[in-house]
Formats: sequence, C-alpha cells, structure tokens
Amino acid sequence: MGNRKRSYKAEKVIERMGKKLNRQMVASLVACVHCGLCTEACHYVLANPGDPTYAPAYKADQVRKFFKRHFDWTGRILPWWVKAKSLYTDEELNELKDTVFGKCTNCRRCSLNCPMGVDYATFNRMARGLLVSVGVMPEGVAIVSKDQWEIGNQMGVLKEDYVETLDWLSDELEDELGDPAVRIPIDKMDADVVYSINPREIKYDPRTISDAAKIFYVAGENWTMPSECWDMTNFGLFSGDDDLGGAVGRRLYEKVVELRGGKLVISECGHGYRSTRCEAPNWAGMDVEFEMESSVLTMLRYIKEGRIRVDKTKNKIPVTFHDSCNNARSCGLFEEPRELLSLVVEDFREMYPNRAENYCCTGGGGAMSMSEYTPQRLKSAVTKANQMKDTGAEIVVTSCHNCVDGLTDLIRHYKLGMQVTQLVNLVANAVVVEKKVAVPVEAVPVMAEDNVLKGYRILVTDDEPDFVTFVSAVLEDHGASVSRAYSGDEALELARREKPNLITLDIAMPGKSGKEVFEEMRADSDLKRIPVCIITGRPELRRLIYDRPVPPPEGYMDKPVTEDGLLLNVRKILETAHEKKSSEA
Repeated sequence: MGNRKRSYKAEKVIERMGKKLNRQMVASLVACVHCGLCTEACHYVLANPGDPTYAPAYKADQVRKFFKRHFDWTGRILPWWVKAKSLYTDEELNELKDTVFGKCTNCRRCSLNCPMGVDYATFNRMARGLLVSVGVMPEGVAIVSKDQWEIGNQMGVLKEDYVETLDWLSDELEDELGDPAVRIPIDKMDADVVYSINPREIKYDPRTISDAAKIFYVAGENWTMPSECWDMTNFGLFSGDDDLGGAVGRRLYEKVVELRGGKLVISECGHGYRSTRCEAPNWAGMDVEFEMESSVLTMLRYIKEGRIRVDKTKNKIPVTFHDSCNNARSCGLFEEPRELLSLVVEDFREMYPNRAENYCCTGGGGAMSMSEYTPQRLKSAVTKANQMKDTGAEIVVTSCHNCVDGLTDLIRHYKLGMQVTQLVNLVANAVVVEKKVAVPVEAVPVMAEDNVLKGYRILVTDDEPDFVTFVSAVLEDHGASVSRAYSGDEALELARREKPNLITLDIAMPGKSGKEVFEEMRADSDLKRIPVCIITGRPELRRLIYDRPVPPPEGYMDKPVTEDGLLLNVRKILETAHEKKSSEA
C-alpha cells in the first residue's frame, strides 16, 4: 500500500490540507465520538431514512479519514484502528465532491446539536476548497466563481446593464412619487449609507431595489449605490476558496472607502451578510474601519427613530418567517426580523422549530448552482415543506435571496401554493408617504397603466425560476392571468390544455429545447395560431428560430429584459394578433 501511486490532484489535496488546518479545524476533526446526536438534526437524513451516507458523522469521516492518515498521530501509528485512509485516485476525489457539495448545504444545524462542539460545516467548507484548488467541483460552482472573479459579480451582470436598470427604476419611482429626489443616487461621495446588493436583485428581482430606494427616500437618508464593486455576495463562502472570498470582500470595502461612505448597508442576503460582515475581512486580511449592518437593522431603526411611519393594515395576508441559516445560526439575527415583522404585518405565524433550530431552505451552500444535485436537494426539502405547510400561512418571508430561490423551488415542487417575499417588500408596502405630489394622468407612461393585460392568458416558459418569477409578476401586476412552465414538455402540455393568448419561450432549456417546442407548435393545428415571444439570454441562437421553414415568432427579446420593454413587446404582440384575428373574421 505504501508504494501505491497517488494521482497529481490527490497529492495536491493532501499537501494543501496541511496548510489549511488550524486549531478550530483540528478540534472538529478529532473530537467526534460518533454518538449520533447530529443525525436527526440533518434535513438530508430526515428525508432519506435508512441511508447512512447522509449522516453528518459519516460525511465527516470521508474527510476525517485522510486527515488522520496524514496529520494525526493515531492514524500514522494505528491506521486500521482509527479507520485512517489516504486518497489516491481522481475517482476518489469525485466521490468526495459528491459528498461535500451534493449531500450538505453547510447549514450548521448538526454543529448546533453536537455535544462535542464539532463544526462539520467548517471543515466541509475546507474540503470543498481543497477540491476546488485542483479543479474538482460542480460545473455551476466553476461558472459562478469565474463570473465573480472576472466580471465582479456572481451573475455576470455588466456595468452598463446595472446602471441602465437603476436608471429605469429611478424613472418608475419618480413617476410614482412625483419627486426627482427619489431617484437612486449612483457613486455619490460622502454618503452616510452605501447600499450593496445581491446580483439576483438587479437581474431578476429589481423591485427589491425600488422598495429599498423608497424606504431610504421616505427616511430622508443620505445614501448611494456604487456603479461598480456593488456585489455583497461572496461565492468564496460556498466554494471554500479563501482567495476568491478575500478578493470579493476587498473590492467592496475599497469601493466604500473610495466613495468616503459612512456605513455599508447590506441588503437581505444571509450568506452575503455573513461573508461581507464576518468572514471576508479575515480572507482579505483587512481592518475594516467603517460600520456594516444588515438592511433589516436599518429598516427597524428607521421605524424606531420615527424616520418612517408604517401602517401594518396594508399587509393583511397571513405570513410566516423562515430563518436563513447564515443570518440566524451563524450571525445571531433572530429577534430583529421578528420585531420588524410585528410592526408591518397583521398576521404573523411562527413556524416550528425556528431561530437557531430552523431547517435549511435546501438552497444554501451554493446548492442552487449545482443542477446535478437538484433531485436529492428537492427530496430533502420535504422537511422544510412540512414546516411551512403546518403554519397555514399564505406567504413565507425570508431575509435571504438564496432562500427566496430555495423556497420558491420547494413550494413549486410540493405544490404548497405559497408566495415568497422579503422584509423590504413588506416594509415598503406598509410605509406611509407623508407628502405625495400628484402626477397628471397624461404624464404617466402608458406602460404604467394597471390591468392593461386584463383578460389575457399568458404562458411564461423558462428553465430559470427567478426569470419566470420576474416576468410572471410583471404580467400579473398588469392584469394578465399567468401560467408557468419550466421545461419544453411542460410548456407544450400547458399550451394544449389552456390555449393561452401568448407564450413566452426560452431557446436553451434542458430536455426539449425552445426550438423544438416552437417547431412543434407551428406544426400543430391547435397551437400554430398562438403568438410566441422568444426571450433568450443567448442571442447567438437566434438563427435556430429564424432559420426554420415555418412562420417566425411574433416577438423576440434578448435578456436581461426591463419591465417596460417586456410590457411594450407583449402588448404589441397581443394587439397585432387581435387585429389579425379581426381581419380574418
């Protein structure tokens, strides 16, 4: 065995482990007594009874065995006694990848229930980092990390698109409130607050930015958003890559200093808050002089100080609250979100267990980027689904964008019929605007009319849940009845059953592609007259649609799309279809 040849990657993993070990890591690696108290704490275990490979102690042993073989004296002297074993092949590294990435969201619930103080999530993250350092990781982790390294944010949003989105959000706010002072300030020097966001907001959920801007405006805050280095999320926390974690944190800190900002306010994101405020200063090796706080605390303070007034009767629908693992277990944000909820909603229902004992949404630890593990992730979500269902609430509130995606996924999977929102949305809805300048009807853009799509049935199809949520919300806000499809097969099934007035269709989807769906619709006598609007993030695939021997689609848009752009195209398609139908009649 001693002469067995070890692969280059395995050799580097072992070598790097020796450099990553610290007192906390070693204590967790040697302290486990295999008592099993952590087992029932894990949502993966609860959803997979009888499968020992999901047990935290078993998963930890996959890392512990080669730690003992190379770095602990017991493993060097009595390897057979302590079950020490080395790493040799790339196949073993891939098996380890499936354990540390695919069977754990690093939620730390098992750590909370360990009587010996073993923090499995800490050295599981280390194990992820060891694998990432030799290129062994899920494809989604590699893509997101690359975007954050090279473009500066984990969703690859370009500066031009970011600034353009903030501009049209400002236009909408100015129209709504009738005051140019409500516009979102960009790169304002000497602001008291620099506001940083999750890229998901700019790409899929811009209304969270509008709601935050409205709150800052009513509070009379001196604030700004950076034009660059605005991403407060940090994929280094998920991948275990401390170099990436440090670089991302440093960019944001240096931007606040450059703008001479007084305080960094971090929008609602569990891992963003934890990594930016608690972890990244260590990864970056920086002393951060300015204050950092979650926007949850900012909004709560505004109400307590009388800077904003709220009317909770505006939020009557029963809600429950999901504690983000990173906000709650790792950062201690338990009571503040609940205090804020009590001020802005009428009917709050606690889910059990809660606070530090709450179960993961199953989207944490970067799991939403790892599509190969989606089936087991959604299977493990049954515990969370039952928690939510038992509350009887219609809305689940969370202060984390990862949790928004994770909860939306499981709600759809288990057909719970609930909605997901965040505190900023509820606060903005409840805030009382003391003085509102009336805007003449003729000055309001046509696209801002309510119920302009009333009576129309629209099928939205895309494999990105965030995008489906965004498009659906825009269309529903303007009166449309919306159905959602997340694959080509599902789109065809719903189209045949519901005969919508319009279908939006993505080109690149797993399974049956948008091209195949489009061709099948054009060849189907029942579907061929339904107007189609192609919305894709891959414009290079346009030829796949337009080079077909069938009539072209009625509309085409490139991502990212704006609310006004979407409504303009949808209305034009529907009006043209109506005119065509009238002329044929």
